Amino acid sequence: MESTATSTAARDVSQVLELRQYTLHPGKREVLVDLFERLFVDAQELLGMRVLGQFRDLDGPDRFVWLRGFPDLASRAGLLGAFYGGPVWKANREAANATMIDSDDVLLLRPVDADSGLRLPCERRPQEDDPTGAFVLVTVYLLDAPVDDTFVRLFRTQVSPILAAAGCPPLGEYRTEYARNDFPQLPVREGEHAYVWVTSFAAPGDYDRSRAALARSSAWTSDVEPALRGHFTSPPQVLRLAPTARSLLRHGGPT
Repeated sequence: MESTATSTAARDVSQVLELRQYTLHPGKREVLVDLFERLFVDAQELLGMRVLGQFRDLDGPDRFVWLRGFPDLASRAGLLGAFYGGPVWKANREAANATMIDSDDVLLLRPVDADSGLRLPCERRPQEDDPTGAFVLVTVYLLDAPVDDTFVRLFRTQVSPILAAAGCPPLGEYRTEYARNDFPQLPVREGEHAYVWVTSFAAPGDYDRSRAALARSSAWTSDVEPALRGHFTSPPQVLRLAPTARSLLRHGGPT
């Protein structure tokens, strides 16, 4: 399967990541997408944050999902303060907030290790919506204990190879960042142990074939999936996400 990276791609170096899921008022998603594309992406990145991806949730017409990265935890509060106290947000916050019912569904994450960050294009080039229906898949596992070496080994040695054989290799892996939220104006989910992995598909049919391949795999259905389920506190959350025009994270060509 192809990766999300283009020919000029590099490993994202963000050491802290927010997975932000917004529930919006009916019919207001395009208003928020427009604000992001025109104003919010560049304003945040000029300050030193990285907007890795912004998406329309394919399974929720009033849901918007985005990923924001920070160089490290120590810089997060200062960068957020600079943006939310700055002129771009102040001039447009009423319009943005008017689209939202809830913006507090936020997981604070960090890469599982130095090699698990996403590979992303080095330059942000706006693209048209992909007529093939390409999309990004984000899967959230909520576990009964903090991610440890045993779970990472289970995922890397048993889960990941079967996923790759089924056409959905993990392209990025993240776990909960447990540090105190030092920017309380923006709440994050607490008391949870998350393991999040990301992949992408060129078309909805590829996703369907991948699911069918997993269902046919006796190793998956008999051994690996039950082993995974033994760690879960709830069924996995699976997000099918269509990138907006300026999203860095999308399905792309081979590296």
